[in-house]
Amino acid sequence: MPVGSPEPTSQRDIFSVSRLNSEVRAVLEGSFPLLWVAGEISNLATPASGHIYFSLKDAHAQVRCAMFRMQRLRLRFRPEAGMQVLVRARVGLYEARGDFQLIIEQMEPSGEGALRQAFEQLKAKLAAEGLFDTERKRPLPAFPRRIGVITSPTGAAVRDVLTVLKRRFPGIPVIVYPAQVQGVEAPRELTRALAMAEARGECDLLILTRGGGSLEDLMAFNDEGLARAIAACQTPLISAVGHEIDFTIADFVADQRAATPSAAAEIAVPSRDELTARLSNLEHRLHRRMDQRLQRAASDLARLSHRHQRLHPGVRLEQQGQRLDELERRLNYALRRRLERARERHRLLQRRVRALSPRLRLVELQRRLSDARRRLDYVTAERLAQPSQRLAVAARSLHNLSPLATLERGYSLTLRPDSGQLLRTAADLTPGDRLETRLKQGRVFSVIESVQPADEEA
Repeated sequence: MPVGSPEPTSQRDIFSVSRLNSEVRAVLEGSFPLLWVAGEISNLATPASGHIYFSLKDAHAQVRCAMFRMQRLRLRFRPEAGMQVLVRARVGLYEARGDFQLIIEQMEPSGEGALRQAFEQLKAKLAAEGLFDTERKRPLPAFPRRIGVITSPTGAAVRDVLTVLKRRFPGIPVIVYPAQVQGVEAPRELTRALAMAEARGECDLLILTRGGGSLEDLMAFNDEGLARAIAACQTPLISAVGHEIDFTIADFVADQRAATPSAAAEIAVPSRDELTARLSNLEHRLHRRMDQRLQRAASDLARLSHRHQRLHPGVRLEQQGQRLDELERRLNYALRRRLERARERHRLLQRRVRALSPRLRLVELQRRLSDARRRLDYVTAERLAQPSQRLAVAARSLHNLSPLATLERGYSLTLRPDSGQLLRTAADLTPGDRLETRLKQGRVFSVIESVQPADEEA
């Protein structure tokens, strides 16, 4: 192939967008283990599916997060926008949009998260030193002669332990080594009580216990000094701190962990029946072996699950569930837009209907009729005023031409009284004719004595 010539299409490895996103997701999820990430919650959304979506941010960056319904149901608090949290998550990619995101497996408030982080760091440190190894843990005596209980003498835990011991193995001696189980002085007092019990050698089984509480309440049992004292103790020790879901460093170091104070008493002594005691011992051994097998199986399963996670139906279901939530949001947005447009059209039609209403039309016609009447009255008045003005002018002109007007100016009219003929020249008269002279006021009758024609005047 000549240098610089394009590569034939048939030889190109062309990725579709779906394949590219799928491969990128596989790389991301295969490159990162479960991570602890701290940040502030923002853009929190809680759709009807029960999943929650939000962004986790700090001062310089943010990342999208999704927590699915089953993990959300295990939360002990309600996430809110602006809350500082610590999350345990796996890195992933939402293939439908190509969005990098975290899939949240566990979430804690930030304050508790700091304690949890300290707990995990100490746990890893002591585990690396071998303090949690099963091989170094001592077996519990099948029939203890005397039991020591290290706890608060006024707490509920000591009452629970004594009640169960009395029910299962009445008469067994119990010594209570008092100590604070919460607060700043609690680790020192617990270590001192443990050292006292070890030094006296009065008991062949010890129970370190207290009732349940928050992670902060149980921090006395996550103390490194207490953990090392428990590891150095030669007397078998049961740790029973909090409730079944609570784990402390003391639980990992102790020879035996009990879910509750009552459970510790159950483990510490057998029942009265020898067969029940043997069965309990076998059950304990079986559980320990099963725990070991389950741990190895869980490790193998996690490794295989990590390799095939991309093809796991659950992961695909999560992706589809997230896609369904996105489509639901888009559908709701489209429905709201369509409803708004329908409402706007309805308002427009209402305005048009009001504009075509007969009542409004009648009002408009009445207004126009009133305007027409006013204009007609005005035009009629104008039309009548012009002839009146012309008549007045004509009357004034006619009056000015009237003989009566001449009389008013000091002149007089002379006419024949019998015929009313107005006389214009003296030639029309003869002596002896009777005359009527009209003045401005009144009339004068006279008889002509003589007549002088106009030519004789010249």
